[in-house]
Amino acid sequence: MGLESLKARLKGYRALYTLPNDADKEEQREAKFSAWRLVLATLPGLVLAAVVCSVFFAAMASVRRPAPSACTDPTIRQEWRALTRAEKREFIRAVNVLAQVPSRWRENGTVYDDFAVLHGAIGSWAHRSASFLPWHRYTLILYEAALREHAGFKGHIPYWDWSLDWMDLANSSIWSSDDGFGGDGDPSGPVVVGDGRCVLDGPFAHLRPILYNHTFTQHCLARGFHDGETMGRLSGEAYKPEKMGEILREPTYKGFARQLEIYLHGSLHQSVNGDFQAMTAANDPLFYVHHAQLDRVWWRWQQMRPGVRLFEYEGKHMFNSTGHASLDDVLLYGGFAEDMPVAKVMNTEGGFLCYKY
Repeated sequence: MGLESLKARLKGYRALYTLPNDADKEEQREAKFSAWRLVLATLPGLVLAAVVCSVFFAAMASVRRPAPSACTDPTIRQEWRALTRAEKREFIRAVNVLAQVPSRWRENGTVYDDFAVLHGAIGSWAHRSASFLPWHRYTLILYEAALREHAGFKGHIPYWDWSLDWMDLANSSIWSSDDGFGGDGDPSGPVVVGDGRCVLDGPFAHLRPILYNHTFTQHCLARGFHDGETMGRLSGEAYKPEKMGEILREPTYKGFARQLEIYLHGSLHQSVNGDFQAMTAANDPLFYVHHAQLDRVWWRWQQMRPGVRLFEYEGKHMFNSTGHASLDDVLLYGGFAEDMPVAKVMNTEGGFLCYKY
């Protein structure tokens, strides 16, 4: 299905998913979920997820995007270990608040779930394409904005520099149960999703995501560390100094983005497993510090030749598309937020964005 066909299909369903008023709430709710069942029965795979997500998000208030202004005092994003204990706990608190704020589009979901649905459906189209990096860059901005709006968060999204831990990723302090993200799933427990088991420790062990890939199924936050040979271990090969240097030396955006997505991005997803293995990997709070680090690596590559690379962009526009990428392309958000021109998010200090590492 082409992009225009997808947009046309969305228009046909949109009226059925508008938020009801008090007078006809029950009638519209039944119509909404009847339509939901119809959509599930008729649309396959990835296109189904993109349609459903776009329709639902069109019914909710769009996430506010930051107002453009001159960037004179950029925020400095910090590595997780550079945060004070209080700063770590404040970030954790804010994330947990999002998991308590009701979703605007599904009765048993939360704002936290909304981001996982966004990535699983709409974000799927940004993978294996030029838009992978700018789409995730702006999604981090939207996530940070949600933390501020719903949790009164005053800080900024940190990043996890896994290259510091490449020799023993599974024992990084990021997995601390006290002021980290909790550790591996319970090795003696049953497999829940994605070869992962329930996480029992840390500040996010209570999370109950509602979606795994394209199936609505409430479950515990699951991880299943495996380096390809041994359970409980994580592969750090992609993050060793030689590999990091090789990727940063890629001369073109197309080559750099491809290497980053395959190795730096994919290696951790496939090693942590559980929720992290799926397109709904945003179920795991680790998703955001992982992608902030990927954004940082892109930022570093840009800073090596800023006069050229701040706006260097090439490859396929979207997953499975045949068209060539352009700075005039639009990053799709399906009504979750305003669609965003690629050119606006290429420079982290360009005014619309205002941060650095």
